[in-house]
Amino acid sequence: MKIKMTVGERVFSIANYIICGLLTLAILIPIVNIVFASFSDPVEVMKRDGLFLRTYGFTTIAYEVVARNPNILSGYLNTIFIVVVGTALNILLSLIGAYVLSRKNAMLVKVFTLLIVFTMYFQGGTIPFYLTVHALGLTGSRLSLILPVGINTFNLIVMRTAMASIPDSLPESAMMDGAGHVRILFQIMTPLAKATIAVITLYYAVYHWNSWFNAMIFLRDRSMYPLQLILRELLILDEASFATSGGADALAMASDTVKYATIVVTTVPILVVYPFLQRYFVKGVMVGAVKG
Repeated sequence: MKIKMTVGERVFSIANYIICGLLTLAILIPIVNIVFASFSDPVEVMKRDGLFLRTYGFTTIAYEVVARNPNILSGYLNTIFIVVVGTALNILLSLIGAYVLSRKNAMLVKVFTLLIVFTMYFQGGTIPFYLTVHALGLTGSRLSLILPVGINTFNLIVMRTAMASIPDSLPESAMMDGAGHVRILFQIMTPLAKATIAVITLYYAVYHWNSWFNAMIFLRDRSMYPLQLILRELLILDEASFATSGGADALAMASDTVKYATIVVTTVPILVVYPFLQRYFVKGVMVGAVKG
């Protein structure tokens, strides 16, 4: 039997659908505009104003120019290295830290938790951060984009809350059977918190994929630049500068289509990864937010 909705519930549902529909359009329209413009003729793109809701003179010349730019390839390789190594280190450190903070009988666990949460609200700023990284000798290295951001406090707290929700009887029984903390963490706690781990992995991976500011202040060698920093330079440089930086082609002068194509190339990979982790998203966030 269908449950009859009240007038208020109907009004709320209609308003909810309208708002969600408008938000969806606000997200999709810029993406559609960029994709269609990237496949359009550069001359048509220069002549037309407004949104592109279809292609004008379908061509892949912009993607060919992007593919011939060596900075794009090196940026891709650097970004993949940073995402893979950085995310793996992030998850490892977050697992270890969350496991320690979730143990109720650990020494000074409340003190350490307060100190860690303190860093969410109070930070030294960009200059002390740069001086610290420089003093450690990490400037000019890809490690400067990985080690200083080894743990995100928010993600650590979410992971800690998820582990704290696991019944204490499980690690206690394993310890009685002779299991150590390392074995308990990786063979008992980690499988039980895989939904939260999947979500945190997505958070870390997206952060590394989109990050460009740290690369701008720590790296000097263009061969080490990540993809997003290359994209930033492309968006702020004029057409001639881009043509001489690796996209030397007459059609590269019509750089609007090249910019659109570069945005598509840099965005698609992370969009492809998301559907595989989507089913863990709501569950992982809710598990990490119920208790604690």
